[in-house]
Amino acid sequence: MILNICDHDCTELWDQILYKKLSNYPHISDWEMKTIIDFISYEEANGRTVEIQSDQPNIKKEVQEKLQYKEKYQTVERPKKITECTACPYRKGCMTKLVCHTAPVENAKSILKSGALLSAVNARGLSDEELTKEARNAAHDPKDFFHYIMFSWGNCQAGDRLVMERKKKRMPTTEDLSIDFTPGIRFYFDYDKLEKHPGTTHDGFLPIKVKDKLILKEWVYAIIIPKLYQNEFEQLVPAELKRRVYYLENDCKDIWDWSEKVYGFIENLMCPELT
Repeated sequence: MILNICDHDCTELWDQILYKKLSNYPHISDWEMKTIIDFISYEEANGRTVEIQSDQPNIKKEVQEKLQYKEKYQTVERPKKITECTACPYRKGCMTKLVCHTAPVENAKSILKSGALLSAVNARGLSDEELTKEARNAAHDPKDFFHYIMFSWGNCQAGDRLVMERKKKRMPTTEDLSIDFTPGIRFYFDYDKLEKHPGTTHDGFLPIKVKDKLILKEWVYAIIIPKLYQNEFEQLVPAELKRRVYYLENDCKDIWDWSEKVYGFIENLMCPELT
């Protein structure tokens, strides 16, 4: 793996390279250093070495020096907002109280019927080797990734973007994410609570991920379903989850509007904790 720390547009993992964006380039915050340590530790635990690259020699030197004091960064407090990615037109950053797993409609039905989120290996009944070879693994994620349930930050649109990519079987266009946009189903979790799950792992890229299986009734905070699908889902939702399911009208102009509408709704649910 390569850790490339430069003035990127956002942090992204693609084709065995983590393009690491800094919120105040070229300065590395303590939280960013923690994620760098998490990334290197995760990769090494899975038998991969990490080469550090940067267009600023001082950055590489600083990271290498701080790696000698890993324990100092393990208790760094998580910021309420992370501004490595500022693409969101509303928040200009990632809100960190909640994390989200977004699923296409048919997958969400299976999730609710089983009462659990499953890793790709468990959900699809394929080996990790088979999953790495699929065309949908465009980012060339390694085998171990398919043993985890992935999460994005609560106000992020990345999950819905992936849903549209799977639906269209190509990279979504501007029209796909606006006039033709159809949201997926969002499963929301409280970060601090999910942190206590025995299968929780930090890979330095995703906010958090959980190995193998996650029982909804024990962990999920809220499930957001576009109102368009209400009739399809009402009979599928287990009794113990009905109070945590909300149907929202997609009256938004694009994926960004939808993400803000959903997160704003969740904020109001948790108010005053989030505000």
